Amino acid sequence: MTETTHTQTPPPGDGAKPRSPEIRLAAGALHGLRQDLFHDAFAYRPLRRMSVDGPLTRRLPGRMREYAAWTPHALIAAAALLTMAIATVDTSGPALLLGPLCVIPVLLTMARPVGAFWLSMAATPIVAALSGSWGDWPWMPGAFACHLTVLTVVAVRTRPRTAAWMWALTAAYGLLAEAGFGPSYYYGTNTGPMLVVSAMVLLCVAVWHIRREAKEEVTAQQTETAQERSRRTLLEERTTIARELHDVVAHHMSVVAIQAEAAPYRVENPPPELEKAFATIRENAVAALTELRRVLGVVRAEDYEAPDAPQPTLADLDALLANVRDAGLSVEKAVTGAVRELPPGVELSAYRIVQEALSNSLRHAPGASARVEIGYVLGGLGLRIVNGPPPASALVKPSPGAGHGITGMRERVSMLNGEMTAGRTDDGGYEVTVFLPVAATTEDGS
Repeated sequence: MTETTHTQTPPPGDGAKPRSPEIRLAAGALHGLRQDLFHDAFAYRPLRRMSVDGPLTRRLPGRMREYAAWTPHALIAAAALLTMAIATVDTSGPALLLGPLCVIPVLLTMARPVGAFWLSMAATPIVAALSGSWGDWPWMPGAFACHLTVLTVVAVRTRPRTAAWMWALTAAYGLLAEAGFGPSYYYGTNTGPMLVVSAMVLLCVAVWHIRREAKEEVTAQQTETAQERSRRTLLEERTTIARELHDVVAHHMSVVAIQAEAAPYRVENPPPELEKAFATIRENAVAALTELRRVLGVVRAEDYEAPDAPQPTLADLDALLANVRDAGLSVEKAVTGAVRELPPGVELSAYRIVQEALSNSLRHAPGASARVEIGYVLGGLGLRIVNGPPPASALVKPSPGAGHGITGMRERVSMLNGEMTAGRTDDGGYEVTVFLPVAATTEDGS
């Protein structure tokens, strides 16, 4: 048997030696230069108006705030006027040409920033030729002010890498301009001062860029963390509600099953239809209880244990108020309407809402007084928990909170299709108002 060896010719370029890191670095640098200063160099990028939400601008009246939004444009226009004054004063050249040559690049930074840099570079030798004075070569006073202003504005409007490339090209032009003329053609050069001053300005702008980006990143992380914390608190509150509802509903379903099983034995010679009806009730109750435990039982943690005592209701509110008074909160209770037994879920949620509101009063307004109002109305239950401002002489300082208690209360109210408002009062206190609807029942309980 003859073996056939297949050889594959590598495509052109695959067998070439890999480029060295220096070549890759140089290629990347040239790509960055082309991307920052050559690609769409004269693209239209208008300068946006300034935000007026700062600590100072938000205090201005409406008309002044509108004018304050144009502050960056006004500053650039003022710099252009200053540049024109520097270019046209004490010069032997034609002022009508020198002024526009130094002003137009500065004004162009508001619409085409990168194009303004190239225009400033092109105007620099023209200004030098028209000035007729070689004492400040290659940057005449007007060109010096114009180019420095353009570098600053463009650096603010772009990014640090673009500013670095502009500074490098400025240095290259200055060195080439000096090398192209001998000592007989000029009295002195000012490329060094231009590079030093521009480097200091661009360094400050780069630091400002880095600080702003870091601040934006921290703000974004804080916002994301707050949202995650709020979402986690919401899930924890829903888990707690599900556990409590599981305990309440499971208890009542167990009672229904037991009573349905014992009911036939309380009647002498019950008819078969009655025994069958009670058996069906018991089977449905057991099935519902099993399904309830299967669905809601998954929210229990592994170390969660069902409470031995029954879930609290509004009847246990006096004990809660006594504990709160012992903790230092002066609280009073007022009940209006005919007190009646409410559904277990409403009783439990009302108790928890009052408990959380009083806990917030202890935490955020230590030493203040509070009032709990409970109103039994025809369509449901009304709650109002209000506390005054913390006294100035309080020994315990208020502790800041993230509003998770309010989130939990809203979740409970939303679960029962209720309504809730929470906010500060006119005297500096805090008020929580809740209405929990309860379906009306007839005398026979239907």
